[in-house]
Amino acid sequence: MLESEKEFTMEETVEGWVIAKCNNWRDHYESNYSDKFDEYYRLWRGQWAAEDQGRTSERSKIISPALQQAVESSVAELEEASFGHGKWFDIKDDVYDQDPRDVATLRVALDQDFTKNKIRKGVAECLINAAVFGTGIAEVVLTEEKEMSPATSPVMDGEMQAVGVNIRDRTCVKLRPVMPQNFLIDPIATSVEDALGCAVDEFVSMHKVQELQEKGVYRDVDIREASPDFDIEPDQDLTTFADDKVRLTKYYGLVPRHLLEKAIEEEDAEETETVNLTDEDQDEDSYYIEAIIVVGNDGILLKATPNPYMMQDRPIVAFPWDVVPSRFWGRGVCEKGYNSQKALDTELRARIDALALTIHPMMAMDASRMPRGAKPEIRPGKVILTNGNPAEILQPFNFGQVSQVTFAQAQALQTMVQTATGAIDSAGIAGSINGDSTAAGISMSLGAVIKRHKRTLINFQEAFLIPFVQKAAWRYMQFEPELYPVGDYKFHTSSSLGIIAREYEVTQLVQLLQTMSPDTPMYPKLVMSIIDNMNLSNREELIATLEQANTPNPEQEQAAQQAQQEAQQAQMAFQASQTAALNGQAEESAARAGKMAAETQAIPQELEIDRMKAATTNLAVGTADDKEFERRLKISEQLLKERNVAVLEGNANKPERPTQ
Repeated sequence: MLESEKEFTMEETVEGWVIAKCNNWRDHYESNYSDKFDEYYRLWRGQWAAEDQGRTSERSKIISPALQQAVESSVAELEEASFGHGKWFDIKDDVYDQDPRDVATLRVALDQDFTKNKIRKGVAECLINAAVFGTGIAEVVLTEEKEMSPATSPVMDGEMQAVGVNIRDRTCVKLRPVMPQNFLIDPIATSVEDALGCAVDEFVSMHKVQELQEKGVYRDVDIREASPDFDIEPDQDLTTFADDKVRLTKYYGLVPRHLLEKAIEEEDAEETETVNLTDEDQDEDSYYIEAIIVVGNDGILLKATPNPYMMQDRPIVAFPWDVVPSRFWGRGVCEKGYNSQKALDTELRARIDALALTIHPMMAMDASRMPRGAKPEIRPGKVILTNGNPAEILQPFNFGQVSQVTFAQAQALQTMVQTATGAIDSAGIAGSINGDSTAAGISMSLGAVIKRHKRTLINFQEAFLIPFVQKAAWRYMQFEPELYPVGDYKFHTSSSLGIIAREYEVTQLVQLLQTMSPDTPMYPKLVMSIIDNMNLSNREELIATLEQANTPNPEQEQAAQQAQQEAQQAQMAFQASQTAALNGQAEESAARAGKMAAETQAIPQELEIDRMKAATTNLAVGTADDKEFERRLKISEQLLKERNVAVLEGNANKPERPTQ
């Protein structure tokens, strides 16, 4: 059979179609990324190789730890920013859902299962892979485990308790990191969702495959040991050991529908009953169908089934450290600092070689004046026999001293590595903190670092953490409905952008709180925001207490309204009494004013009567003395005027009665 006919025959089966695609994808990976990723890995591990030699005379094999420190510090900063707050994810209910209690239960259950299954450990490994290779990849796997819990039961009519263990089978969701050399993807894709498919190509132990065959996950077929492959081994040293391992290729993506149907028809009747290709979510007329294919040792079909997950999502999450436009593989810390690291290594090796020549100089000897059979070697305490004056026979070559400029050059190159990678300098941060030990000083020292890593944080959380939490929640709701009784599958997942940003926000809120009075409406809201951003174990309880305190009680509100009405009525009664009193005072003032006016009008009449009395007093009846009468009349008028003036002055000086 010709090679072309053999390839055509292989692609007529679903396993052949998958292997052909994976081989093309691996060729693209090895041509563009394999060598670079291997060198990044060696530099991070501090391992020397022959290709690291900068010149033919180079003898030193030292690797500078600058790039290692950049990777470790960058990963540590991202771990602190993501998990330092304690609560590294949150789930909020859909806006149209009227019952948020199911999502609250989902959030608590996920947090417990994530802690039990050590999800943070797997995430930390993915962060290291992203820093070294530029892309962090993980597989969301389902495992069947036996959950054991202590239990007691009464015996002997309840007089004693028997201690035992409850065992139940349950499905667990775990996060398994994937090395870049073990991951294959469509070269033209920029994400897992946009690709035709992706595959995990790696070696696994024979007993794991046999265990899955016994459980019915894989087909019961004969499978042999795989030959070693240096390209997909996590460490090339492992290939030197003969082990019972199987090469598995797990494909997640689209496959031709007719090839999948053909593979299913070849299975047992019992297995075909459990497979349904006419899912409501799948288009029956489409050429491709979302499926999961597992192939062992480049040709043995172990599993072929349509995507069994309810959301038809692929169990792969990946994120780039820095995005490279139109590329799936990102740009990591090692790639950023590669050139500076290589220059620094060359500088250090040259200096060490120069120090070796300076400290251990070469010797020139007169061979004709050396004893026969003498060995010209130099070592501490060695005695050299000469036929004459040793000063004339032995002569060391002095190469001088190593220039101090090389030390400054090495420091500058190390600074270039930190500048290129954005890694934090622990010594510089320590000096800054010692110079300004306040919270503001520490925040200012780390603020620039957080800004440099903000793009990576967004990529990590948007493309990795949030999708993983969503996939894990869907898996638990589908396969563990008793522990996850959630009916609403629409929810929103969020994650923290860093503890330092939250601490800075708390500082700002506290400063704003100090400018407000406790009686203002904004004061309780600010206190609630401060507690929500703090890493407290009883944070939820404190927030609930504040909300309850700020929520008005209907009985208290009714009593307050009644008291307010009574106060208003009392105020109105008081105002009415004040008005009546003012009206009485006004009437009294009016009466006094009328009396005074009447008295004023009566004064001239009284004065006139008094004048007439004065003028006619002691006059004889019928007298004819007119002169005496006129004289008395003038005196009376003068007295009358003086009395009238005195009355007017008295009324003017009298104080007015104040009005109410």
